[in-house]
Amino acid sequence: MTEMNATVARVTARIVERSAQRRGRYLDFIARERDAGINRSRLSCGNLAHAFAASGEDKAVISAAHAPNLGIVSAFNDMLSAHQPYGRYPEAMKLFAREVGATAQVAGGVPAMCDGVTQGQVGMELSLFSRDAIAMAAAVSLSHAMFEGVAMLGICDKIVPGLVMAALRFGHLPTIFVPAGPMPSGLPNKEKARVRQLFAEGKASRAELLKAEAASYHSPGTCTFYGTANSNQMMMEVMGLHVPGAAFVNPGNSLRTELTRAAVHRLAAISLGGSDPRPIGEIIDERAIVNAAVGLLATGGSTNHAIHLPAMARAAGIIIDWADLDELSGAVPMLARIYPNGQGDVNHFHAAGGMGFVIRELLGAGLLHDVKTVWEGGLHPYAEEPGMAGDALRWAAAPAASGDEAMLRPVAAPFMADGGMRLVTGNLGRAIFKTSAVDASRWTVEAPARVFHDQNEVLSAFKAGELDRDVVVVVRFQGPRANGMPELHKLTPALGVLQDKGYKVALVTDGRMSGASGKVPAAIHCTPEAWGGGPLARLRDGDPVRLCGHDGMLTTSADLAAREAVANPAVHDGTGRELFAMMRMGADGAELGASAMLAAAGL
Repeated sequence: MTEMNATVARVTARIVERSAQRRGRYLDFIARERDAGINRSRLSCGNLAHAFAASGEDKAVISAAHAPNLGIVSAFNDMLSAHQPYGRYPEAMKLFAREVGATAQVAGGVPAMCDGVTQGQVGMELSLFSRDAIAMAAAVSLSHAMFEGVAMLGICDKIVPGLVMAALRFGHLPTIFVPAGPMPSGLPNKEKARVRQLFAEGKASRAELLKAEAASYHSPGTCTFYGTANSNQMMMEVMGLHVPGAAFVNPGNSLRTELTRAAVHRLAAISLGGSDPRPIGEIIDERAIVNAAVGLLATGGSTNHAIHLPAMARAAGIIIDWADLDELSGAVPMLARIYPNGQGDVNHFHAAGGMGFVIRELLGAGLLHDVKTVWEGGLHPYAEEPGMAGDALRWAAAPAASGDEAMLRPVAAPFMADGGMRLVTGNLGRAIFKTSAVDASRWTVEAPARVFHDQNEVLSAFKAGELDRDVVVVVRFQGPRANGMPELHKLTPALGVLQDKGYKVALVTDGRMSGASGKVPAAIHCTPEAWGGGPLARLRDGDPVRLCGHDGMLTTSADLAAREAVANPAVHDGTGRELFAMMRMGADGAELGASAMLAAAGL
């Protein structure tokens, strides 16, 4: 048995100790829900008649209650490329369930917004809180108590974390996550980035930009860059919630279909009353949460998970913070460089060895815990990759060597010894700096601040030439309580232009930059946020600011204590933002997970 890495073991032990009381209460809670909560056996005849009235040929089996009934919670819509394939999943999954004597019903749907569509628009202010809305919608779906197991159909940014949070509050139910896979590769990422920067410089037309974007995002399936959506899929693998190797198989082929069939068959087997029941609340323990963090660091995944991971953990009675991520980052080598951290996308990563290669390397180095999963055999089967042998699904060992060392490397020869997601602290608060996306020569920036309240103000100043100098761009009042903590990717091309001109440039914000954080050094998710009087609300134009990824500092020499905080800007309405006022008012800090739902529930 491989000895655990000392840092991973120490951080895990600290999380276990810190979480002991909450985790104990959580395990008692899901045991009560299993033994005394509402379930199918307690429903009245009238309840049951309503529940299976439209079930057609499955009605007799559901009525007899001698076989598992599987609930499907779907994030299908056909505007999101990632979720469009799910439209046909339920009918296929019902057939797959019948193959093993089970039944399946669509328990309900959850909202699924696209950050790519809302990027730079006011709709992005709903994005983070859509995670709580998804969790609550999934809870409504499962409240009918008709199910012995749950299949979660979701992929993208806030959708998977929301579904995980809901699943963990129904933690007595076995649950499998069923992906749909990434779209095939389109326009090379280097060319896409080139056109974006040309547009920012005024050297490419809007028509040229749209042509490049449409060639990149071109068909059903998840966007192929390694942002939050694909980081979600990675985490579902290392936490053991997928069929092994299911994350990055493209839609619309026989292997994708057989992986979905395997998920349904396995869910029937591990369901309540099945041969091997595996409640999700027992599978997701402190070790699984640490595995998710290790996978995130080893692959250069989305910084959004510095917010989502604490929220998911809280739903299971587990407390993790940014100091834990920072310490793990110091011990976990970076094994992958996937766009935007490298040139190849997730399809190239998968072809080079993908998740099977990464998990085998991390397990072999004692960096991942061998945890209980939805599959037999713990985490080791996830070090294999699926394929077809004729008409049959089979697994084989992941490649012994990387197929492309420009994007995937072994533990013995990583891109970096460090996972590249660091905590920076100081008198400006606590923030995340994704050093893995930034050349090490740019990890330290000291320059005067230029303070803004909106990313459009930044772009106006950029176009006017006001930022053509060494500068720390501060965009405040972008936190969860101010305006819902939108992503600020609209800034990346402009700031990249300034950096390419030779200026020292950094971004400091209480907003988000996601997994597509670019080459410009950025301290993001600053907490306490400016709303309510956080340190950024006391910063002024010209104040010297220092951001350093080497020593983990985010400071100013200005005397913040002697100043009044700038008043909170008014929260705008329209685009449904007024309906999310209670989410903003009730949200807790970014390091806690920025959730109004969990805060209100006392979790």
